[in-house]
Amino acid sequence: MTLGIKSIFVLLAAALALGAGVGPAGAAELKPWRHGTLDAKSDAGILFMINQGFAEKQGLKLQIAQFHNDIVEIQALLAGDLDSYESSPGSAILAASRGADVKIIGCPWPVLPHALFVAKGIKSVEDLKGKTIAVSAPGSLPDIFARAVLNQHHIAPSEVHFANLGNDPDRFKSVVAGIAQATVVSRQFEPVAEKQGVKLLVSAQEAMPNDVRLCTMVTGKTLATRREDAVHYVAAEIEALRYAVSHRAEALKLTDELTHEKPDDPRAAYIYDWAVSSHAVDPEMSIPVDKLEYMEKELVTLGNIKKPFDVKTMFDGSVRKAALALVGKK
Repeated sequence: MTLGIKSIFVLLAAALALGAGVGPAGAAELKPWRHGTLDAKSDAGILFMINQGFAEKQGLKLQIAQFHNDIVEIQALLAGDLDSYESSPGSAILAASRGADVKIIGCPWPVLPHALFVAKGIKSVEDLKGKTIAVSAPGSLPDIFARAVLNQHHIAPSEVHFANLGNDPDRFKSVVAGIAQATVVSRQFEPVAEKQGVKLLVSAQEAMPNDVRLCTMVTGKTLATRREDAVHYVAAEIEALRYAVSHRAEALKLTDELTHEKPDDPRAAYIYDWAVSSHAVDPEMSIPVDKLEYMEKELVTLGNIKKPFDVKTMFDGSVRKAALALVGKK
C-alpha cells in the first residue's frame, strides 16, 4: 500500500463527507467506525452493502479500507488502525493462539466459496509436485487452503513452490499467464476459467467443507471501551446482509460500481446466485462454533498452531445478541 492506513481513512472520510453533502454538524452526530475488508471483487455488492446507509442508520460514520490479504488486516486491527475487520477467521485464530487480543463477534459468510484452480495441463493434485502455487501471505486463507489440499494428498509443502502473488484477480492472472500453475481463489472465476485455459480442480466443499469464509473480528480492548458502537456496527451489518441477499439487482449494481466489471462479465451474477442458493451468507451473523473448533484443529494438523488452543475464548456472542435486539430477529 502506498499510503498509510491513517492517510487512507482521512481520504475516505473526506470523500464520504463531500459525496453525502454532510456538514460539520451532521458529521458530529455520527460516531466513526473504521472497518477493514478484503479487496472488492465480484461479491462486493453483498459485503459492501453496509455502506449504503445502513451504518448511518445505526449512528456510525463508517470508513472502509480494503486490503490484499487478511494478515495485513489483523496487523492493522492490533495496531489500533481499525475498529473491526472481516476475513477468514483462520489468521485470527492463529494470532489469538499466540496471545493476540482478538475476538470474533459474528460470521457473515460461513461457507467457503474458494477452490484450487489449475492450468489445464494439471490433471491431479499429485501433478503439482515441483510446480508453483500462487497464494497470498503465509497464514492467509489461500495459503492454508493450498496446504490443506496437499496434506490430504500426502504431499509435503516442500515439494511445491509457494509464491505470494497478490489478491484473487492477480493470482488468477498469474495462472493464466503461466507464472504459476495453480492458485486458490473464489469460485467467482469458474464461469470464465475454461476460456482462459484454467480449470477448477478441488472445491472447498471437497477440501475444506467445515471452514468458514468470513467472520467479523474486533479486539477485546474495543469491546471494553466501545461495546455499544460494536453492537451498532453488527446491527448495521445484519440489516445490510438481509437486504443484499433479498435484493439481487441492487447488489449486482453495487458490485458493478465498485469493481467496474464489464457489462457482459458473468462473475458477479454467478457468485451472487451461488451464495444465495447455497446459503453461503448468514445475514444473522451467528458464530458457527463447531466449524471454528474444526478450523483450530486443522491449523494444528497443518503445523500453523504448535499446540491446541481453546478457540471458544475468542467468541463474544453478547454483541450479536444486543444487535439482534436492535434490529429484530427474523
